[in-house]
Parts: sequence; structure tokens; C-alpha cells
Amino acid sequence: MAAMESEIKFKKETVSKLLTLYFKDDKTRASHDAVVLMAEMLKIFVVEAARRALKQAENEDSTVVDLEHIEKILPQLLLDF
Repeated sequence: MAAMESEIKFKKETVSKLLTLYFKDDKTRASHDAVVLMAEMLKIFVVEAARRALKQAENEDSTVVDLEHIEKILPQLLLDF
């Protein structure tokens, strides 16, 4: 899993666009530090989702994580964050 964590990267432009989608004023901009911080938070969120989906698959004696496993853990993620 450590190798997977180092491979997770989000484009700064994508993260910036995600942030600005929720700004009420079109003139509001996200600083570079805010974008970097949000990218790190997204990385943590994705890794946690992957780990929980893997655990769900293991609990169901599955050797593959399917979309069904991810759908089952989504409510947990939304409540935790």
C-alpha cells in the first residue's frame, strides 16, 4: 500500500478547479498553499476509501475489490469527513 500512496497525485489545476466550483464570488481565487493542502486531503481520502473497500472485500471473502464494495463503504466515508 505504501507504493500506491506515493503514486497518488492530483493535478493542481484539477484541484484548483474543484475548489473554485464552490466559491460564491467568481473573483475569489485559491492560493497555491490551499491547492496543495486540498490535494493532500484528497490523497488521504482516496487512500482511506481504498483501504476500507479492501477490508469490505475481505469480509465478503472476495479477492477483488468491486464497485459494490466501494458503494458499501461510501456512507462511512461521508460520515467520517
